[in-house]
Amino acid sequence: MSTWRDDPNAIPPWNERPKCHCGFRTWLQVWTDPLPQGKKGCRFFECPDIDDDFKACTFMQWIDTHPLGRVSFHQVETKEQYYARHTQAREEARLAREEQERRVRQQQREAALKIQEEQFQAREAQLKREADEQKNRYKEPAQSSTSDGRNKKGKFLRFTQ
Repeated sequence: MSTWRDDPNAIPPWNERPKCHCGFRTWLQVWTDPLPQGKKGCRFFECPDIDDDFKACTFMQWIDTHPLGRVSFHQVETKEQYYARHTQAREEARLAREEQERRVRQQQREAALKIQEEQFQAREAQLKREADEQKNRYKEPAQSSTSDGRNKKGKFLRFTQ
């Protein structure tokens, strides 16, 4: 199975390109000068030089150690193709980041709802216990007298000592 490294006219996938010193994915080029000797027709990565601060980045990395044969064009990738891939990769990264953030927010909402449900159930159980305690506290005593010492007919009971 051949890869882009074996095919002199193939453009490598975006995520397999090295990053230059500026932090950008590199631009694929083909060496056209006769010097250094033996490098004409070799592919290399170089800085796309898209940084706005006008610093010169000298990043360059050879792909081929010797020419792979006849390359059908001098510029394997145009600036427009590079910018299109760069924009697409940035958009894909943004969408992936937004999806991750959405998942995190959903997990946080689910966790908050679970906590609220647990708190609600705990409060419900506490109110039930308090209501049961309240019932038990105000139940009439086993004897048939009222709390002020009178019986049901209203006559006072005698207490002996």
